[in-house]
Amino acid sequence: MYKLTFFVVAFLMLTSCGDKMKTTDDFSKDTAAPTDGSATSTTDAATYDPNRGIGKHTSVDLGAKLDVAMAAEGEKIQSVKCSSCHKLTDEKLVGPGWKGVTTRQKPEWIMNFITNPDPMIDKDPELQAQLELCLVRMPNQALSDTDARNLLEFMRKNDGVK
Repeated sequence: MYKLTFFVVAFLMLTSCGDKMKTTDDFSKDTAAPTDGSATSTTDAATYDPNRGIGKHTSVDLGAKLDVAMAAEGEKIQSVKCSSCHKLTDEKLVGPGWKGVTTRQKPEWIMNFITNPDPMIDKDPELQAQLELCLVRMPNQALSDTDARNLLEFMRKNDGVK
């Protein structure tokens, strides 16, 4: 009886392991670059844009006023996906605190980092320095562009935009 229970538990543990949210998107490669090596990748350190980061977001239009509905949706996302590692103050938890992030970084950079953290951590000197302090890489949360934009709006609310 104990052997059967052991095997059932072991089987359940093995089948429950793994990434159920696998995505086929590979944001670490520049899809516009030729694969024959005739052009350098836009993610080279020399071509890295510290104001925009790496990703598809080149321009993010923010209104002068806060979009309250978007910020409310962003707060929901933050409470589920972000609050275990980030505080809303400037205090470090696992990752850095969020206070003032929208004044320190451009919206395009924030959107690219939310949706594409791994290549940015590999290239951005500020993120590499932050990694040395925090010792944990930000995981890719597989957020949609809409979710990332809502989260950005919540960050603006957290930084006092009305």
